[in-house]
Amino acid sequence: MEQTLALIKPDAVGQGCMGTILQRIEKEGFHVRAMKMLRLSSKEAMAFYRVHEKKPFFESLVNFMSSGPLVALLLEKEDAIRHWRSVMGATDHTQAAEGTLRRQLATALERNVVHGSDAEDTAREEIAFFFSTREYI
Repeated sequence: MEQTLALIKPDAVGQGCMGTILQRIEKEGFHVRAMKMLRLSSKEAMAFYRVHEKKPFFESLVNFMSSGPLVALLLEKEDAIRHWRSVMGATDHTQAAEGTLRRQLATALERNVVHGSDAEDTAREEIAFFFSTREYI
């Protein structure tokens, strides 16, 4: 079994889309091993997205991700990383495939409702950022 981090971003929480996203996670066969709602401080958002620090969108990304509550999930399933990324869709919702969460729910390039780890090593780091080992089963 493979694990990945999923985030339901502040825009989705604010739009009342958590239930839709959680239902899709269950429908796709993921096992939720941990889940919590929290609000990132600017400093925490900067630390989480440090890989984008030199990119022109970094400041607006940090501001967005610290603008309201989000939901962090530790998902588990065979081929979880690839599968979750296919369910999410392309970062740009206008380029995302029909039926993906971003195509369905996103309103802008940056406000794209969900996040998912892109590789096993990233997943381990991102899971550890949000969850201690005692918080998941």
